[in-house]
Amino acid sequence: MRRTIRMAWRAGWLLVLLAGGIGVASAQRVEGDRAAARGVYQAEVSVRSQAESERHAGFARALAQVLGKLSGDRGAAARPGVDDEMRRAGDYVDGYDYRQDEGVSAVTGAPTYDTTLIVRFDRDKVDDIAAALGLPVWPQPRPKPVLWLAIDDGSGPRLVGLPKAEAARSVLDRALERGYRLGLPAGSAAEQAAVGAIWRGDTGAIARISARYSPPLQLIGKLRRGNGGWVADWIFVDHGKVLARWSDSDRSARRAMAAGADGAADALARRYAKVAPIGPPGRYLVRFTGLDSSQDYLRLSAWLQDLSVVRGITPVRATPEALDLELELTTGVAGLRRLLDDELLEADGADEPPRFRLR
Repeated sequence: MRRTIRMAWRAGWLLVLLAGGIGVASAQRVEGDRAAARGVYQAEVSVRSQAESERHAGFARALAQVLGKLSGDRGAAARPGVDDEMRRAGDYVDGYDYRQDEGVSAVTGAPTYDTTLIVRFDRDKVDDIAAALGLPVWPQPRPKPVLWLAIDDGSGPRLVGLPKAEAARSVLDRALERGYRLGLPAGSAAEQAAVGAIWRGDTGAIARISARYSPPLQLIGKLRRGNGGWVADWIFVDHGKVLARWSDSDRSARRAMAAGADGAADALARRYAKVAPIGPPGRYLVRFTGLDSSQDYLRLSAWLQDLSVVRGITPVRATPEALDLELELTTGVAGLRRLLDDELLEADGADEPPRFRLR
């Protein structure tokens, strides 16, 4: 979204300015190594090549993924100001690598090679972006719910335990994409016998048999054939309380299954994600000092116009000692401070009006 910057400077104004000089191992270890490798602040995106233009476009998509994982909000990339930050995602990259995956064309049978860009972002910088833009942050360490999944492919429902982890791969991987992990039960005979409780949606019975695992969160799902494809019914339980119930259907069993991780992530984020106290949007008078030349003004002006939290700039007063601007902000001044360029400005501690000195 383009910002409308009201810089209605007259020649006189410029002359004045220039003069002013997130248990039990069997339930938690399934995705441990992979989750540690990827992390909330790391993302993987497909790219067509290793060209610079593809890389920078990949950085933007990777940042959108990371902000989605950090906030738990699947729609984080559509929030106000996020598109501005995505355009300069490269500024927040801590490192990146490429991975080549070999496959086979379903049409010709010839080998194919897919390139994946793995991007690691600077944690502090991403946290500042989220806070400044008013994005909720789902804190870490995050809970690792136990997935109690029963699948009926026509031969009767069966529990997916740890030895059959690959059968639940799509839901386990989707959880990682959403920034958390799911564990599987060990699959003992007693647990296998609990498949009836899963099918009935008996959350109390599942909570009791899940008591040996930690934490006391359960994602309970049953996947069956129906509607020309597959139907999945889900219940998410947090410390004995049902947080959400939902159903999904799809021609693909993998996609119907993966939606369980999305529903659990949505429920967890609604319960635990919080917005940093950065103040309400509005118009704020802000004073800038240390502008001793036209170059100083140009540096300050360019920085303000490039900020995602600034929606408007109106000059109020200019003296040889200070420049007062009314800034239309999408957050409070605390959000502006989170995006402060330490090489350009420093806050001098004053609150009324907030003051910043140009370095």
